[in-house]
Amino acid sequence: MPKDSGPIESGIGASPKRREDVRFLTGNGNYTDDINLRGQAYVHFLRSDMAHGRINSVDTTAASAMPGVVRVFTGADFEGVGGIPCGWQITDKHGEVMQEPAHPVLAQGKVRYVGDAIAAVVADTPEQARDAAEAIELEIEELPAVIDMKEAVKEGATKVHDDLTSNLCYDWGFVEENKPAVEEAFANAAHVTTLELVNNRLIANPMEPRVAVGDFNRSTGDSTLYTTSQNPHVIRLLMGAFVLGIPEHKLRVIAPDVGGGFGTKIFHYAEEAFCTFAAKALNRAVKWTSSRSEAFITDAHGRDHVSTIQLALDADNNFTALRTDTYANMGAYLSTFAPSVPTWLHGTLMAG
Repeated sequence: MPKDSGPIESGIGASPKRREDVRFLTGNGNYTDDINLRGQAYVHFLRSDMAHGRINSVDTTAASAMPGVVRVFTGADFEGVGGIPCGWQITDKHGEVMQEPAHPVLAQGKVRYVGDAIAAVVADTPEQARDAAEAIELEIEELPAVIDMKEAVKEGATKVHDDLTSNLCYDWGFVEENKPAVEEAFANAAHVTTLELVNNRLIANPMEPRVAVGDFNRSTGDSTLYTTSQNPHVIRLLMGAFVLGIPEHKLRVIAPDVGGGFGTKIFHYAEEAFCTFAAKALNRAVKWTSSRSEAFITDAHGRDHVSTIQLALDADNNFTALRTDTYANMGAYLSTFAPSVPTWLHGTLMAG
């Protein structure tokens, strides 16, 4: 279009005004932490300060008797309740389905990362919940931690999940049928360039930490969850069908304004399931607001890949083949889409 044609008012190339800016700039945004329901209680999670340990005892006697405490929950309260599921299954290069560890809402038997929730105190105020959590007495036997990916998959390595065969979730390959041709190209290459690349772990760290408010209507049997989510429909599906057994028509998940996400708020988290579960158990709305410190240890982390990348070239420096080998750290448990990241969202893009 000619430069002197003037501003474009509509259609392709137009600069429409953002509809939401007025309410945000005037302080009328509605974020999850702005939502306060009548008579709501507050939850504080007691989290592990060990990367790996066996839970021998959790004594909540003193905490339960403290002022304002409504109830103290532990992993025993979630026996028979579903765990947080992984929403993306991967089949490895041998045709075997990946290993998926159980992910309880509150730790059962062991803690598997710093930040793993051991108990949850529900009280009349956030301060009362936090004070009571500090009164819970724990006996945890510290176990060797698994911190190096390549060491973790070696024979005899300490297992994070005792019921799995190893720490390896899957060994995946892309375009495996072309592997002989790739091997031949490298064997005949005039030059091979190799790059060892560490893609460090990161935390998304959005401005707004995660928040969850669970509510239950005893007269209708309906549950409602308000949450800082980029994908409330997935949460309703996973939490309803696989964790709490709530029919979709009896479960509503509401995501109001979200203060940044960067992918980390697209997953279903245990805190969401807990608040929904506790609201029904107590017949009272239950709210959790993450602290910044909690966010650093409980939000799904990103990346943490160690890759070896090789490029084969002929005598005229034309590219003839590319191959990569990546170790991907998916953490102690699998997030909703964890297996998709180092496979279909990573491996398929290596050629650019």
